[in-house]
Amino acid sequence: MESLTGNSLMKVLMILFLVSASTATGDPFIIAHKKASLNRLKTGAERVSVSIDIYNQGFSTAYDVSLVDDSWPEDMFDIVSGNTSKSWERLDAGGVLSHSFELEAKIQGLFNGAPAVITYRVPTKATLQEAYSTPILPLNILAEIPPEKQLEWVSSV
Repeated sequence: MESLTGNSLMKVLMILFLVSASTATGDPFIIAHKKASLNRLKTGAERVSVSIDIYNQGFSTAYDVSLVDDSWPEDMFDIVSGNTSKSWERLDAGGVLSHSFELEAKIQGLFNGAPAVITYRVPTKATLQEAYSTPILPLNILAEIPPEKQLEWVSSV
């Protein structure tokens, strides 16, 4: 029984070694998280606050980093502040870049936004590299919000 446990431990260690060796190539590893939240204004309008965080979990710097989030159609949204795209010179290993913008909704309905696209350059590769952010959860824009129910207390007699 002990040899089976030792054998399993060796297999796990070998897998961990292979995984770490394959990720230690020295290239950047880009992960991006996109978040969106709705803010209802007193005027009946609704704004969408979008933020995107880009993480370099790799072992080297990513250069010429560009973010494009063109999943917000002009017939449905107006840009209130910021831009849906942004560029940076570099993203160092272990670094984080953040970008945010705000939109105002023009129409009511359910909206599913696509992931943002991040491109970057790696000195060891000729072509631009591409990464995608997480998608957002569906947004129910300008939804009818029912009044909150008051808790009804039932007294026992």
